[in-house]
Amino acid sequence: MRRKLNKINSFAILFCLSILMLSQNNLLAQSNKKEQKVVQFTGVVVGNDGVTQIPGVHIYVPKSGRGTSTNMYGYFSMPALVGDEIMISSIGFLKQQYVIPEGQNGRVNVIFKLEEDTVYLQNVDFTLYMSERELKEVILAMNLPNNGQMLQNRLDGAALALMLRNTPYDASLNARYYFDQQYYYMQDNYGPRSNPFLNPFNWSRFIKSLKTKK
Repeated sequence: MRRKLNKINSFAILFCLSILMLSQNNLLAQSNKKEQKVVQFTGVVVGNDGVTQIPGVHIYVPKSGRGTSTNMYGYFSMPALVGDEIMISSIGFLKQQYVIPEGQNGRVNVIFKLEEDTVYLQNVDFTLYMSERELKEVILAMNLPNNGQMLQNRLDGAALALMLRNTPYDASLNARYYFDQQYYYMQDNYGPRSNPFLNPFNWSRFIKSLKTKK
């Protein structure tokens, strides 16, 4: 009995200690959240010359997804937390990172200068021909495609038939087919369409027409 009581007491003590540790962690997390100050982060984004305003620059916090863009004058304003890592990016310019400081009176004002992202292409060497005759020989030696043969291959009957079989109807053709079927059903009084070759009256008219022609 004493062993059972000791086990129960030890489990109870461990349970109480775990609850106390969880409560302390929650209190620490809440205190950390309370310590995070909110500031109004405003500024202007300009070019490398320091004068040209750059519109449409993305200013955002990657971790939280909060952000904004500069207006046509390069101005922006957004709320942020002290310690947030801000990403400044725009097409054609190098990205920049900025950490929000405490600021004064709950405001942080900055001016960002973006550097152009220069892409260097491979060099292209131009070689001049020695004479006009050499240029003509090179042009004549070029193996150009035969436009007539290309058009003939495109207009091949088998290829066109295959395209016709595999090309689906568009919206207008589907609508036209539907309305045509409705019109035929109305003519046939919504019954099955008869085969004209099986109509005896048509055959009698055809025979009479042959006799009259003789």
